[in-house]
Parts: sequence; C-alpha cells; structure tokens
Amino acid sequence: MGEGPVIALIDGEHHPPAIRDTLDRLHAARGVAGVVFCGGEEKVSAGALKDPVAHYGREVLTGLAPEDGLRELLSGGGASGATAASTAASGGTAASTTAPGAVAVVDLADEPVLDPIARLRLAALALHLGLSYEAPGMRLSPPPYASVPFNGRTLAVIGTGKRSGKTAVAGHWAELLRAGGADPVIVCMGRGGPAEPQVARAGIGIRELLALSDGGAHAASDYLEGAVMAGVTTVGCRRVGGGPAGEPGESNMVEAAALAAGIASGAIILEGSGACIPPVAADRTVCVVGSQSIDGLDRYRVLRADLCLTLSRAEPPGPTIRIELRPEPAEPIPQDARVAAFTTRAEHCEGVEPVVSSRNLSRRAALSEDLDLAVAEGCDVYLTELKAAAIDIVAARARAEGARVIFLRNRPVGIDADLDAALWGLYTDA
Repeated sequence: MGEGPVIALIDGEHHPPAIRDTLDRLHAARGVAGVVFCGGEEKVSAGALKDPVAHYGREVLTGLAPEDGLRELLSGGGASGATAASTAASGGTAASTTAPGAVAVVDLADEPVLDPIARLRLAALALHLGLSYEAPGMRLSPPPYASVPFNGRTLAVIGTGKRSGKTAVAGHWAELLRAGGADPVIVCMGRGGPAEPQVARAGIGIRELLALSDGGAHAASDYLEGAVMAGVTTVGCRRVGGGPAGEPGESNMVEAAALAAGIASGAIILEGSGACIPPVAADRTVCVVGSQSIDGLDRYRVLRADLCLTLSRAEPPGPTIRIELRPEPAEPIPQDARVAAFTTRAEHCEGVEPVVSSRNLSRRAALSEDLDLAVAEGCDVYLTELKAAAIDIVAARARAEGARVIFLRNRPVGIDADLDAALWGLYTDA
C-alpha cells in the first residue's frame, strides 16, 4: 500500500470487530480520513450503524450509495449529508467524516456487496477525484496531466476506444473555431505518430502524403488527417501502450503540446489515441462514446468529460448529445466516375454509388484483393478514409493505376441537440 491518509470502504459482511482492528492498524500506519459503509447486513446490527464509534472506533458514513459516499466525504459534506453517522470520535483513533486530505481509497469490502464491476466503478470515481484506489492485489493511480502554458484555451477530445470518432470530432471542432476567428492547432497522439513532434501545415494533400509514405512514415496518421480534412495546422506525436485508465505507457505529447502553444492562437485541441487520454491538462474535455463499455473502470473516461457525444445507446453521466458520423467526400466526385470506396467500417456514403465497396482498409490482405477488383472493374476514382492503409496501399495503388484519390470524411452531426452550439459553448466558457 501507498502513503498518506485514506478513505476506507467497508461492508456488513464483515464482523465489526474485525473491521475495527484493520482500520486501527491502517490509521496508525497512514491515517484514516473517512470510512464509507457500502451495504450488507449479515454480520452488522442496526445498532452498530447507529453508533459506529462504539463498534468501529470512528465515524462511518452510511445511508448513501458508495459512489455518493465518496463524493460526500471529499466535498466536505460529512455526516450532515447522510444518515446514521456518528458525530463524535473516541479514543484518539477516530477520523472525521470529511476527508479533503485523503490521497487514496482502500477497499476493505468484498462480494456480494461489491461485485467486480461495482468495485471498478468505484475505482474509476476515485481516480477521477484524484485519489489512488487500493484493493488486495491491485493499486491504481490517477493518470498525470502536465500543465502546458498557453494563453488560449486547451481543449481535449478523448474516446472510449479505437475508431470511436475522435478525429472527426476534433477536426469538426477545429473548423468551427477557425470559422469563429480562432486559429486552432490540433495535437494528435497516435501509435504510428512521429518520434519527434512534427508540424503538418494546413493544405497538405495526396502528393505530400505519398512522399511521406515513400520515405517510410505512417502517412495516414491522425495528425495528417486533421491537416488535410479540417484545414488547420496540426502537430503529430507518438504514444506506446495504454493503461486501463487511459494513461499512455510512453508519449511525447507534452512536448507536442508545448510546440503547438507557440503556433496556435485561441485554442489547442488535444486528440486522444484509442482509449488513451492526452497526458496534458485541458480546460474542457469532450468524450466520444462508441460501442465500447462505459462501465467499470472504463467509466473514468466519461467522468472526465464536460460533454459526452454518443454514437450508441449508452447513457453516460453528465451532459450528453447523441450524434452520428455522416460519411461524405471531401471534394466533388466527377459525375461519370467509376468509384471504388475504401473504409474501415462505413457502409454508405450519401450521394455515392460505388462500383466497388470495401470495408477492409485496416485488413491489408483483404484490401489487396478489393483493390484488384477495383482495377478489374475499371475504377478511376478511389474514395478512401484517411486511415490505416489509405496511403501506402490504396493511394500507392491508385498512383500505379492512374486513378484519382478523393478522401472520405466523417462529419459529426447532432441528433437530439445542436452539436455546433455545444462545442462553441465549451470553447467560450473554458
């Protein structure tokens, strides 16, 4: 276990004297700043909960759901906001029912009161509140967020997983800000990003991307997509690995954000990678909720968000807008073109009837077969998302066959609310 005062989670499946002995040892070693009763009554009487000091040696917060109890202790509400909590301590071992100085949550409860998902949900909340979470055999620490000086607003777009729509939302937000008079820069962290932060200026196109690919770079990295699609300057960086709460194993995003701060005017947009969260402090955060879970420890990502944009039927806590991603060509397609469309998963692009349609952009073996079919069908326009193998396979084959490449963008559209107004409001209120 770590150091510093803790909030302990207990249940009624344990006999109070057993819990009291453990709490006393924990208090002597680290300090017990608060105790939350999580439920269960097999081994605890109603009298013990009415007089917790006599039975547990300290005040115990009861009558609230465990998550609400944690929030109550850290808010300073203490016993006044709950029921059956004692107001006095005894014997020098008692702890207050306000715990603003706590640095960790120590879970002394067990199933059936807290099942594995419930415990991970509590862990997610603890991390969100800036506390470590400790249970037998497990210790989770809140991801660190570096402060990067910048005169404008620092915004973040994170997601629940890979291909959830982060790049589309970040690019759309950047376009809104640019139209509103800001000069935003997007900072993109990716598994194929550059070893040193790289600037991509607005206006680059297929020629520059092919040159990068020919030189051995990953030319479909998200930062390049932002520069091409959103028409704003971007900075690309790298990350390796990802912890269960979204912390990258290694990343040069802090350096990339510092580089962006010297270029941008008005706003920096930090774009996460997969389920990894940018390790830089942000003024406002948007979380794009895809098909992945938002329960258990995954809940941490949506708890961080000031606004969730959901593509599924998920119901995150806090402000939420349901959205859809509408695929559309980034430029007009000639009327008589024979189109081959290449995507990672999009099934339909409004206004386009492709001769060949492939969803294998991230599956290279199958993609090669689809490209052979496009050649056999005489396709002269390759419509592709700027992801995965879009440049080194699709665009390279188009060059060899004399076909034209047109990029396919995914535009986020609000279904039950005005998405643009919400994004603009987050920027102005930051």
